[in-house]
Amino acid sequence: MNEDKFNLEMRAFLKKVGITSQREIEKAVRDALDNGSLKGDEQLAVKVTLEIEQPATSKTIDGRISLE
Repeated sequence: MNEDKFNLEMRAFLKKVGITSQREIEKAVRDALDNGSLKGDEQLAVKVTLEIEQPATSKTIDGRISLE
């Protein structure tokens, strides 16, 4: 295995995941604030599931995001 190539590929994937996740969370929160389903002082329970097809593995990461 080429460790340098693997590291670069993984960093590129994680950057894509981070940027996409942030945009989706921001959009969901803005929409919920606009439609009144959030007040803006909540703590959001968040969960991300990472799945790898081969070798088969799955990991769920839980967290909280405070809006205030």
